[in-house]
Amino acid sequence: MLLCPLCAAPHPLHYHRDSRRDYYQCATCELVFVPPSQRLGPDQEKSVYDQHQNSPDDPGYRAFLGRLFEPLNKRLAPGARGLDFGSGPGPTLSVMFEEAGHPMAIYDPFYAPDSTVLEQHYDFVTATEVAEHLFEPGRELERLIDLLPAGGWLGVMTKRVQGREAFSRWHYILDPTHVCFFSEATFRWVGDCWGLEVEFPAADVVLLRRRERLRK
Repeated sequence: MLLCPLCAAPHPLHYHRDSRRDYYQCATCELVFVPPSQRLGPDQEKSVYDQHQNSPDDPGYRAFLGRLFEPLNKRLAPGARGLDFGSGPGPTLSVMFEEAGHPMAIYDPFYAPDSTVLEQHYDFVTATEVAEHLFEPGRELERLIDLLPAGGWLGVMTKRVQGREAFSRWHYILDPTHVCFFSEATFRWVGDCWGLEVEFPAADVVLLRRRERLRK
């Protein structure tokens, strides 16, 4: 039985088909996703990532990441400690936060696989251009949220689903490593599920803050 990889609800609806893959949408959380049988294997996935040429020396890449960096940095206390999850082959966002006075750890399953950093706690966690790659977004988001104290921030950057017609013409689905697609409604579901305040401060950016008083 096909289950939603975010909320585990059964019986997702077929949403779209292109020449390579099928896409399903969950009726509960509205996540759109590629079924497991149509995902790349680890070696194929890494070969795509190896082609990325991101660097902290690239001002264009810094400007791109600034859409998340700037609104999140404004909300952080001086010296807040962070984790950049899915830092990629050329960690840059972590450098930007360190330059702003925030000690940073990084984690990436391919390029910085020291999982001991996931056993610590942080004032904020970032995941830029990561959510769309997650095979198990529910498990991964829960793990990241558990790293945060009450009042801690999770900053996510990923392009959002805007409807079925736009989806069919969307360049974002052409990347074979993109397997999960969130909408604004999906992020609001995430907020309700894990007790997070949700903000959309910029295009493709969502900030989720763990509530000071978690709901019972």
